[in-house]
Amino acid sequence: MTMAITLTLYVARRFLGATFAMLAGLTLLIGLFDFIELLRRASTRPEASFALVASIAGLRVPYVSLQILPFAILLGGILAFWRLTRSSELVVARAAGISAWGFLSGPVLVALAFGILGTAGISPLASAMLARAERLDYAYLRNTAGLTALAGGRLWLRQADRGLEPGGVAIVSGRPQAERRLRPGTDFTMTDVSLWRLSANDRPLARIEAPRARLLPGRWLLEEAVTFNADHSAGPRQDLSFPTDLTPDRIENSFASPDTLSFWALPDFIAVLEQAGFSAVRHRLHFQSLLSLPVLAAAMALLAAGFSMRPSRRGGVAQMIGAGVAAGFALFMLDRITGEFGEAGTLPVQLAAWAPTIAGLLLALALLLHLEDG
Repeated sequence: MTMAITLTLYVARRFLGATFAMLAGLTLLIGLFDFIELLRRASTRPEASFALVASIAGLRVPYVSLQILPFAILLGGILAFWRLTRSSELVVARAAGISAWGFLSGPVLVALAFGILGTAGISPLASAMLARAERLDYAYLRNTAGLTALAGGRLWLRQADRGLEPGGVAIVSGRPQAERRLRPGTDFTMTDVSLWRLSANDRPLARIEAPRARLLPGRWLLEEAVTFNADHSAGPRQDLSFPTDLTPDRIENSFASPDTLSFWALPDFIAVLEQAGFSAVRHRLHFQSLLSLPVLAAAMALLAAGFSMRPSRRGGVAQMIGAGVAAGFALFMLDRITGEFGEAGTLPVQLAAWAPTIAGLLLALALLLHLEDG
C-alpha cells in the first residue's frame, strides 16, 4: 500500500513537471507569434510604440494559457508517461501488481487541479487582462471604439451623426423592452430614451428626450420627443425620425466578448442580456465550456496515458504518440464544430460545450481498459 502511494506521488510529480513545462513553452511560443503579428499591425501606426505593443501582447498571455491548457496537459502527459515507460518504471510497477488505475489517480488529480485553477482562478485574471488588451488594441491599432454597453439596466449606443456637423456622433441611451428574444423583422424598442448629439470633439450640440423609441430599418422613431438645443431652448413635443446604421443584429454582436468576462461574472451578464431581449447563447456556451474544463483536463491526462503507456518492446511507440497528438487535434476540431452548432442553435448549449469532454473521456477510458484489461 505504501509503495503504491509512493509511486502515485512520484508519477504525479513527473506529470506535473512535464505539463507545466509544456504549458510554459507553448504559451511563450504562441505569445511570440502574437507579438510579431501585433508589431506588423503597429508598423502603420506611428503612435503605437514598442512598449505599447509589448504590453498588449503581455496582457494576452493568461488568455492564451487558458486556451491551450487542455492541449498542454495532453502533450505534457504523453511526454511524462513516455519517459516513464521508456525507463521501464511503469512496466516494473505493473509487473509488481500495481494497477494502472492506481498510479494514474495522481496525474488525474493534478489535471483536475489545473482545470479548477483555470476555471476559478486564471479565468478572472485572463478576462480582465484581455479586456484591457482589447481596449488598447481598439484605441491604438484599430482606431475604433466599442459600440454598445449595458450599465444599470440601461443600454448605451454610439453611432455616427452628420446631421449637424461633419464627423459628429450621437449617443443613445434607454431601457430595452423585449418580452421575447429578438428575431429578424422584430422591432427593437427602448423606453426612457435620451439622445445626445455631439460634435467631433465631443461638444454638445443638442439633446432629445423621448418616452419611447423604436429601431426601424435605417432610422430611430422617437415617439413624443422633445428636442433641447445648445441654448437650452425646447422644441415642441412630436414624433421624430433619426437616421441610423444600427440594426438589432449589430447591437447584439457588439456586446462584450465572452472571453472578456470572468467565470464569476458570466451568470449575471447572461441574465442582463436575456432580460434585455438579446441572445446570450455565446456567453452560455463559454460558461459551460469553463465548467467542463476540469473534466476535460482529467480526460486529457487519461488520454495521454492511454496513448503513451505501451511498452517500447512491442514497437509502434512513435505511431501511438502521433495518434495521441492527432486525437488532441480531433477533439479541438470537434470543440470548434460543436461550438458553431451551439451558437447557431442547432445543438443545445450544454451538449455543444460538453461533447468534446465526453468524447475525450470515453476514448481515454476505452484505451485504458484495452491496455489494462485487454
